[in-house]
Amino acid sequence: MMDQPSSEENKATRLPSLGEIGLQQFVPYLMNRIIGRYNASLRDEMATLGLTTPKMRALAVLSVTDGILIWQLAVYAVVEQSTLSRALDALELDALIRRESDPEDSRAVRVFITDSGRAAFDRLWPHMAKSYDQMLEAIDEDERRAFVGTLQKILSNIRKHDF
Repeated sequence: MMDQPSSEENKATRLPSLGEIGLQQFVPYLMNRIIGRYNASLRDEMATLGLTTPKMRALAVLSVTDGILIWQLAVYAVVEQSTLSRALDALELDALIRRESDPEDSRAVRVFITDSGRAAFDRLWPHMAKSYDQMLEAIDEDERRAFVGTLQKILSNIRKHDF
């Protein structure tokens, strides 16, 4: 018969419950609250431009990394590929992006921002920057650098892609 673990061993190996950790100490909860609030702060301005959060994220990524493959855009924009596909259809219909077959692999598609897409993103950017600054208000530069470094480490721990 196997020995039963002692109560001390049970305490050492038992995972704490979410209630014991607390929502205010649970990093995924905090991250979701922050991003939810950030997205909400942009909703009105996005609506005036005919944008949704997935469309805005796609344009934001393309404003920095133009001409990337659709699957890469889905990763960078943090949008499910099916949701991104619908967003790209609408962006293309509005002439904000264009899609082209990859010259090296005709099955792959690259996405490019158009001048109209860049103009739409440029109109949204000041609102994004204001929300970003508000989010980091009263956090000094050293704390910001440390925080970004910590976020990069967390992303490295959980990422599935090499970028």
